Amino acid sequence: MHGMNKRRSAHEGAANRALSVIARLREAIHSGNFNSGERINELRLSEQLKVSRTPIRAALQTLAGEGLLTYSPNRGYTVREYSMAEVADAYDARALLEGLAARLAAQRGLAAHERTVVEGVLSEGDKIFRHAAFGRGHGVAEYRRVNSVFHNTILRAAKNRMLGEMIRICNYIPATSNRNIVGFEFEAVRRRHDDHHRIYEAIIAGDAARSERLMYIHIESVKVSLAKLLETKPHRAE
Repeated sequence: MHGMNKRRSAHEGAANRALSVIARLREAIHSGNFNSGERINELRLSEQLKVSRTPIRAALQTLAGEGLLTYSPNRGYTVREYSMAEVADAYDARALLEGLAARLAAQRGLAAHERTVVEGVLSEGDKIFRHAAFGRGHGVAEYRRVNSVFHNTILRAAKNRMLGEMIRICNYIPATSNRNIVGFEFEAVRRRHDDHHRIYEAIIAGDAARSERLMYIHIESVKVSLAKLLETKPHRAE
């Protein structure tokens, strides 16, 4: 009996490690820490994450199944490359879908805890942008979280599971994920944070049409910024 418990515990530990590795790698890809087309080095990842190569391989297979990685016998796993047309299509879909999410959130109202969460991340964002060093090593990781929490909370407030699934598919493309801040120019990202304030105010006011329009414009503006960025850096999509 004791031996069975030890084996079960070891199996559960291995499964938890594998899930942790998958989550960490997915987050890194969504956050733009890997370039499109970049080869994934299993040994380096194993050393960085301090795990054996077995959970690394399992994670890479899972992420390939999600469409984040591609596999070829000669190169192994690489970060999947998407054309600008595919990225633009995903942004267009996100703009429509998240616009609808904002409309539904305004119509249905935010729960007290959702208001607390949104107001908290808006305040965090305000503090980040008081430092002009943003984008030069300060605040980028913090604002990734702020941005993600804002959008995900509005989506939850929409209370529409199908809508959430459709947006999740859009976020599979790293360049369109709400964890990937497009460009790190201080003024451009601060304007997007100001958009968040206006969207939230419209939702709280129950103005469904304005909430939808502001969210749509907000997402489309990110697409435009990405297109401009790729004009000067065609080999990157972040």
